[in-house]
Amino acid sequence: MVGALTVGACSSLKAPATADVAVSQAAVENASSADGTEFAPAEMQAARDKLAAAKRALAAKDYKAASDYANQAQADAKLAQAKAGSAKAQAVSATLQEDIRVLRSELDRASTP
Repeated sequence: MVGALTVGACSSLKAPATADVAVSQAAVENASSADGTEFAPAEMQAARDKLAAAKRALAAKDYKAASDYANQAQADAKLAQAKAGSAKAQAVSATLQEDIRVLRSELDRASTP
């Protein structure tokens, strides 16, 4: 009976772990597409490393570890994507501030006789 419960528990963990790994794979790909590799290289590397660990654990049928690693990879990927978005927004803001500075300078120059 204990053996049957163990087999049942393992097979019930397989589907969620497989889904977690797939979701994490998509999160890493999305973060990479959002320039996470450029703006958050450490977080992207951590996400890739944890995703690889999740895939190894899944192959070894350690579904609990696979799910844990996959969830960590997903969190790292989301952080990388958020950092990339923030860095891009800061760059746009800096560009706009510079444009405003130039316009003010031109207005000041045009208004002085």
